[in-house]
Amino acid sequence: MKRASLTVRLQLCLVLLILSFSSSTFSADTPIIAAAASTKFALEEIVKAFHQDSGKNIRVSYASSGNLTRQIQRGAPFELFLSANSRYVELLAQQKKTANTAITYALGHLVLITNRQTKIALDTELKGISQLLQKNSLNRFSIANPAHAPYGIAAQEALKNLKLWEQIRPHLVLGENAAQAAQFSSSGAAQAGLVSYSLALAPALKNSSRFVVIPANLHRPIEQSMVLLNNAGDTAKLFFKYLQGEKAGKILSRYGYTKP
Repeated sequence: MKRASLTVRLQLCLVLLILSFSSSTFSADTPIIAAAASTKFALEEIVKAFHQDSGKNIRVSYASSGNLTRQIQRGAPFELFLSANSRYVELLAQQKKTANTAITYALGHLVLITNRQTKIALDTELKGISQLLQKNSLNRFSIANPAHAPYGIAAQEALKNLKLWEQIRPHLVLGENAAQAAQFSSSGAAQAGLVSYSLALAPALKNSSRFVVIPANLHRPIEQSMVLLNNAGDTAKLFFKYLQGEKAGKILSRYGYTKP
């Protein structure tokens, strides 16, 4: 009986050892990368293509660029950071959190978006929105929070340049990130909004929304920047290079990104 019990315990220890080894190996081979929420649908396609081409896996954590920066500063185990602007990666570089020089891999764009059922005139100068404000007919307008979301910063800049910021402020619904702001507008929770072009082109929103691209001269360039972090492993480095390749570039182009 004692010998049988000892055998069971040894077998259990062996299983636990194997599981522990497998878990650590999987973790090492599958890096977690931090990515701006605005890249979600394009990046999902790129990650899938990367797996098909290399056999390797990537896990992605999406949030606003500012919130991801704070997580990295606090020691989150990310190996690669894709920010929706260059400011946050430059900040991390100054704090010695990065392993290489940041690369601007694409330029993002803003769109004015509304639910397909909402009868709001869409135009590049937001004249339709201005008319609603004058008639006191605009209730809710969504943008990402400018405090930590680059697309929110760009939206704020565009509204200021169009002399609409002060008028529209009481009607703002702030998304935690660009994806949430897009969801507010496409679902009708907000009458309209300024969000990422890449999100507006995603199948989940494209069929339920109408949108128009906002001129890039209304805001500073939205520089989609990426940088390897200090603990980056081989798979993260390989994915970093893959994002600069032709196949990833074509996917980014389909989602409205342009070359820097």
